[in-house]
Amino acid sequence: MEIVDEHAGILTNFEVLQVLKDVQASRNGYRKPNKNQQHATILYSSLKYLHNTPCTHQQPEVIKEFNEAVNGFNLTKAERLQLLNQRPTTAVEIQLIVEESEERLSEQQIEELLNIVTTILPDPAQQEEQHKA
Repeated sequence: MEIVDEHAGILTNFEVLQVLKDVQASRNGYRKPNKNQQHATILYSSLKYLHNTPCTHQQPEVIKEFNEAVNGFNLTKAERLQLLNQRPTTAVEIQLIVEESEERLSEQQIEELLNIVTTILPDPAQQEEQHKA
């Protein structure tokens, strides 16, 4: 994955995970002592954290489909990002993510948004069960 302009916008957890995997793969186990030890620790900790989030089950096509599906909700980029990264499963979670949701979204819109999140974005629990089977 190539970052064209690192200052152009925000990244999803999926994109960060892909970049970190690329960095880890490019290292090929090579370690310099001292200075790079901190980088290795940060890399390891970040990968460990991200592997416990919904992004491990996402793909670029899913992210594109999700963004197209939520176009009509007038969400900010940050709200879209949080919905994508956190994959809320309740209306309360959506209300906590979407600023001033009571004024901006009807109850029906919140339910529609919840339906989009839960149908388009893969459920980590179901993905884990499928891998075990």
